Amino acid sequence: MAGRMVVGSAALAGLVRPASAPDPAGGHRVLPVRPELTGLLPNRGLRRGSTVAVGVGRHRHSGTTSLLLALLAEASRAGSWCAVVGIPTFGAGAAAEAGIVLDRLALVPQPGPDWPTVVAALIDGVDVVVTAVPSTVSASVADRLAARARQRGSVLVPYGRWDGADVTLQVVRGIWQGLGAGRGRLRRREVTISARGRGAAARPKELTVWLPGAETTRVIPRSAPVSRPETALRVVASA
Repeated sequence: MAGRMVVGSAALAGLVRPASAPDPAGGHRVLPVRPELTGLLPNRGLRRGSTVAVGVGRHRHSGTTSLLLALLAEASRAGSWCAVVGIPTFGAGAAAEAGIVLDRLALVPQPGPDWPTVVAALIDGVDVVVTAVPSTVSASVADRLAARARQRGSVLVPYGRWDGADVTLQVVRGIWQGLGAGRGRLRRREVTISARGRGAAARPKELTVWLPGAETTRVIPRSAPVSRPETALRVVASA
């Protein structure tokens, strides 16, 4: 698909410089997120230099990837570069349907043993870096990457367990919609997302929204009627 970049670690040096975002010391300290998600974040968006973890928990396959897409979409549409590392199932079709601009999306599906180097290089020049967290990552490596994001003004979004994140979001409950009396298609789900963290995010929060299923990747406000989707639906990719 045009615009999507699938790169290896050797190509990162040439990518991060042209991908560099506006000076974070300027007027863009907070990158936007969809209105439905602003209540979960202390700055009502993705603050540059912060670490916003997305926990997997027991709901790994029930809305978590759609939550990642929803977090990236508004920043991407506003002009930010995004990168996704170590999630080979991350679909470009689903990303485009969510509103992510593929011309500003870099994918590193298999970073291999160079994972810390790959993530650090992307932090140097990409606005939002989503990365699956390897099971073997040490606390010292995690701390160095979070510190690098603070220094560079990027937003680090670890996908998995990450101690010390400024905010951790997690899908804690989910109910599918779309099946009738034994037939139909799974179209979207009502999910409850929890937020916990430190500082301004120390007080736990929960928010219930409609997240899409396999046929659409737009966040739909919980108040939207279940029987009348806002857009025509078409299969693009599994979220």
